[in-house]
Amino acid sequence: MSDTLKRWHGFVASGDAEMLNELIADDCVFLSPVVHTPQVGGDITRLYLTGAMHVLEDGFHYVKEVVSGNHAVLEFACEIDGLQVNGVDIMTFNEEGKISEFKVMVRPLKAINAVHMKMGEMLDQLSA
Repeated sequence: MSDTLKRWHGFVASGDAEMLNELIADDCVFLSPVVHTPQVGGDITRLYLTGAMHVLEDGFHYVKEVVSGNHAVLEFACEIDGLQVNGVDIMTFNEEGKISEFKVMVRPLKAINAVHMKMGEMLDQLSA
């Protein structure tokens, strides 16, 4: 798991979406801060994470990291259209060390609304 987390930080630094293929389990479940139902599967998880890296790229950085067993919580900060965004990425790793669950939580409400709008636009672009 620690190797996967190290490679995750490499993905965030580089923005190379190809790296997600080796990080995300095929049966990964993605839990979005704005979509009510879990998104199941590695392909949809990679799509959401690729979109998020484009939407949240302005000053995106992790400010805290808590790791316990096969779980990691990474607190992040960035900016969208002048709004300060704060959130957490909560990851669960499977026995192979791949990410099997990825949950994102965002605050404040204005930031959630901005993320929702921008992610919708970005997912439309990536799906086209």
